[in-house]
Amino acid sequence: MADRVLITMEDLEPAVRANAAFEAAGYRTTMVSALDDLPSAIRRADPDLILLTGGLRETPLAKVLAGSVNPSAATIGLAEPGDTDPAGLRARLGVTAVLLKPAGADEVVAAGRRLIDRRRLQLRTGILGDDPSIQEVLIKIEQMAPVSSTVLIQGASGTGKELAARAIHDLSPRHGKPFIAVNCAAIPETLLESELFGHEKGSFTGAAERRLGMFELADGGTIFLDEVGEMPMATQVKLLRVLEEREFYRVGGAQSIRVDVRVVTATNRPLRESMEAGVVRPDLYYRLNVLSIYLPPLRERPSDIPLLVRRFIEDFAKLHDRPFKGIAAEALRILVEAPWPGNVRQLRNLVESMVVLSPSGEIRPSDIPPEIRDARLRQLPVPLAEQPGNGRAVAGQELQYVVNSLLDLRMQIEELRRRFDTGMPQRVEVLGHDGNGENGDVVVGRLGGPRSPAMIAPMREGAMYDVGDTTDGIGERNGAVVYEEGMKMADVERAAIAAALRATRGNRRKAAETLGIGERTLYRKLKEYHLDVEG
Repeated sequence: MADRVLITMEDLEPAVRANAAFEAAGYRTTMVSALDDLPSAIRRADPDLILLTGGLRETPLAKVLAGSVNPSAATIGLAEPGDTDPAGLRARLGVTAVLLKPAGADEVVAAGRRLIDRRRLQLRTGILGDDPSIQEVLIKIEQMAPVSSTVLIQGASGTGKELAARAIHDLSPRHGKPFIAVNCAAIPETLLESELFGHEKGSFTGAAERRLGMFELADGGTIFLDEVGEMPMATQVKLLRVLEEREFYRVGGAQSIRVDVRVVTATNRPLRESMEAGVVRPDLYYRLNVLSIYLPPLRERPSDIPLLVRRFIEDFAKLHDRPFKGIAAEALRILVEAPWPGNVRQLRNLVESMVVLSPSGEIRPSDIPPEIRDARLRQLPVPLAEQPGNGRAVAGQELQYVVNSLLDLRMQIEELRRRFDTGMPQRVEVLGHDGNGENGDVVVGRLGGPRSPAMIAPMREGAMYDVGDTTDGIGERNGAVVYEEGMKMADVERAAIAAALRATRGNRRKAAETLGIGERTLYRKLKEYHLDVEG
């Protein structure tokens, strides 16, 4: 059956061209003539792809998309040629991709085909998201699934590590064999070895009969060891032997048992840190870290929240047999701006409760709990978590959220400081630089008192130079990156990126080449430092 494409006619010319191109490529198309018809048209057509040809900056479209778009459908928006923030537009509307006009019809069809295939993979694996970080996860899963190498999945609690492990298994040649999940932190140390490798009758008090372990039960399939960093040292030795020799002994047994099992492990904190702290054996760490996947926290990909919310609403409306309209645009905005320390798991549980308890059949701002709805409460401290394994009280995910919130607050304060800066020139004492001292050099120095503005002349170490404070970035003056007392490495990096973007007139590809990093890394840094520097 041909894939279905729905095309809006907000901008007639690209709509007609795209319609002809999709039909020629074998797709079934439906064209909708007015914005008011979009919700009912989506329900009737049940499309695999929605193409929005215009009106992306208009408020009514955001309200329509908040409750109308089928989460199973990919969405492409065509933005105007002068739109300077397609990524921000994509995040606000919750669309899958944004292309700038005039996008060729063949380009639109190719993008649509790719997005439909990617959405099907997401629906099959359950890993939803259009953020580049999640797309990278899906690509890695596709690459890793056909082989039998050990995989290490790292990410905070609630990010979907077991979902990723199941996806690797389901897409692998082992998909018809068992998938066994074991939470190493939930099983007492005295029982973990027996759970994993089994035991013989009479091997210890209470062992009334032989018992097969999880590795035997997973033979031919995949075993998923969650929180592998919490495994006792003695058990780590036996696990290492299984990974290297594919054989083990039951507790109390004298005969070796061979198994064909793929091992996928996961941890909610960097395993290297556990190794450096002496909690994980180095040889085991290097054996586990053959292939690795990092699952980002939800706060790093807020543009995926609309898609996740719509999917969860659809799932729970069916599960609880409740007719449900969707979510109001303002309620969706609140959820997008929330911090989500519990990540996707927290969002999913909240949506289920709102679907069950919402009296109107639609999630409205009043249905969202106060601790999510009230931004002020999100800045309050939260309790420390007791981290299992070493018995010490350490900061858990909640404290990490507080740290991130404080960093965000700092960035906002810096933004206000720059916005209301009087522009008073300052003086820099040069401690060193990486070139001939011309504009654009990276300068290491410290700022002194006010002086009259001056161009940065060729610099001599130990000398003092006047620098006009004309920057939009921390530590960046007249094209030079200047060290100010109290600055961190992140501040210097942020200033260097801002200077490179300004020097290349906002060309991110050239800026990445200048900085010696990849475009994807630059894109992630721009999001991390909230930078949007144009030429």
